[in-house]
Amino acid sequence: MSEFSIEVLTLPVADVDRAVRFYRSLGFVLDVDYAPNDGFRVVQLTPPGSAASIQLGVGLTGAAPGSARDHYLVVPDIEAAHGELAGRDVPVSALRHKKSADWQGDYAPGADPDRRDYASFFGFADPDGNTWIVQERGYTAR
Repeated sequence: MSEFSIEVLTLPVADVDRAVRFYRSLGFVLDVDYAPNDGFRVVQLTPPGSAASIQLGVGLTGAAPGSARDHYLVVPDIEAAHGELAGRDVPVSALRHKKSADWQGDYAPGADPDRRDYASFFGFADPDGNTWIVQERGYTAR
């Protein structure tokens, strides 16, 4: 079977320049900003450490700005990531974790005390309302 990998997720935005500023403020690297004419522009940005990127622009999608929901970012230290984004004035939700192993409902505040993979979360939205979930995987105590 062929190998497939995700290259980019397209995010619908109303103001491309505002979105670029926002994602760059999160530390995303600007890979491409190409606009051959007024009706088309593609901007690709990549989160630090990621093989996949996001794409925004003009003439890329018919989806309404802000309609992308719950794309996941994975981090090795959820508390550090939460503090970093909050420190950059990104409105983040409260940190929460799964209390039980059944994975449906049953959340408690804060990071998972055992720092289990995929058990701790917080969320945020970009200026257009596209939402993200940040999840912990690979935590190593320092």
